[in-house]
Amino acid sequence: MQLQHKVALITGGSSGIGFSLAKRMVQGGASVALVARNVDALEAAASRLRGESSVQNGTSRVLTIAADVADRTALDRLPQTVVEALGGLDLLVNNAGVNHRGLALGNTPDQLAQIIDVNLAAPVYLSRRALDFLRPGGAIIQISSLAGKVPFIEQATYSASKAGLRFFSIALGEELESRNIHVLCVNPGPVDTGFFGDVKKASDITFSQPMSTPDEIADVTLRALALRQVEVDQPQVSGWLATLGYVSPALKRLLRPILMRRGARNKEEYMRRKGLL
Repeated sequence: MQLQHKVALITGGSSGIGFSLAKRMVQGGASVALVARNVDALEAAASRLRGESSVQNGTSRVLTIAADVADRTALDRLPQTVVEALGGLDLLVNNAGVNHRGLALGNTPDQLAQIIDVNLAAPVYLSRRALDFLRPGGAIIQISSLAGKVPFIEQATYSASKAGLRFFSIALGEELESRNIHVLCVNPGPVDTGFFGDVKKASDITFSQPMSTPDEIADVTLRALALRQVEVDQPQVSGWLATLGYVSPALKRLLRPILMRRGARNKEEYMRRKGLL
């Protein structure tokens, strides 16, 4: 997809993968609407984007919208607000996400429900709202996770939310072929962002796979979008491993202790590198 003169709505756009995608899109000549809860973070992200030459020469524009994707009233207004401010809508990126790490019994029912509300219900709802405004040739990008391809303990509800998003994306893409609207599901492994929260609470197995940067995920996403892929895993080798673990639960159980040991070593090295030890 050519990005010049396109308009993108990006949830969770103030940092991490969302911001990296916004930056790449602006560099390609697109206008972007960033959605996040934190006003200060939004304005800081917008300020950085407005330093890009495409914005300074008037090719691109940047809009910020402070909203909580768990609030459906706010979601109702988003697509029309973007159309009115930026002149149209070509891309929806459902990137906002939340996770409460640890065993299900270690989280409250409200925390588990929030994971489903933010990671699954909100993208489904906003995708449907956006379909009333997306122009032909547009696309919906769902930022899912490799945790949605294979379930692991300490990620039960998160895995469920991302698995649901993945299946919704694939099926929705088939439904929208006749409307010339493409749907891409992106499944990252661990990504070096603030999404980890308290790294000490992150499962060792999360660190068993190679870690990507937000810019790497953005580049993979835009390449897959240009090729009109239905789904892309990053890293690809981790995607293959996740598929094997899903197809063969016995193999997953066999590999789990090995992956946990490797992840523990990688986690310790990561924490040392970040000054957390």
